Amino acid sequence: MTVFQVQYLKKAMSKELLLLRHGKSDWNIDTTDFNRPLNKRGRRNAQLMGEWLVKKNLLPGLIISSSAKRAMTTAEIVCAAMDLPVNSIQTEKCIYQASLADLRQVLLYIPDSVQRLLLVGHNPGLEYLVRHLAPSIPMPDDGKLMPTATVAYLQLDPKWSFLEDRYLIQRPKDLPG
Repeated sequence: MTVFQVQYLKKAMSKELLLLRHGKSDWNIDTTDFNRPLNKRGRRNAQLMGEWLVKKNLLPGLIISSSAKRAMTTAEIVCAAMDLPVNSIQTEKCIYQASLADLRQVLLYIPDSVQRLLLVGHNPGLEYLVRHLAPSIPMPDDGKLMPTATVAYLQLDPKWSFLEDRYLIQRPKDLPG
């Protein structure tokens, strides 16, 4: 086997994990945290991130979202931007207020057939997961690795457990335009 074949085989076996923090919440509405909706900026940024995922050809094979309203709405807007059916979103209640262990447990049950997963959730759990899988990612100057509507792209091993060779953090405010 040539070096090229080994590298190609390694890449073919890699999994791609997209972590999306929900859009900005509307704190002007009197409701429970679980039922808190997105505000106008949250909706706009979710749309921008969905369009960015399309431009980067990062359409997921599976979408799993927290069942909290702001996360589900974010996932629905992103799906619409990617021209994917909203009913393809699976919900997982444990993603709301998830610990690192909770999120790692979700990854354990992803079918082998899924090559690219979009997981829509909340902080601090998503930041914990990014830091666990890619500890070398530098912390931004503002101290926020995963502000609202941010996408983290991680290329992982076939068991969804270790960073392979690529990662990217994309914030809506850093998009051109």
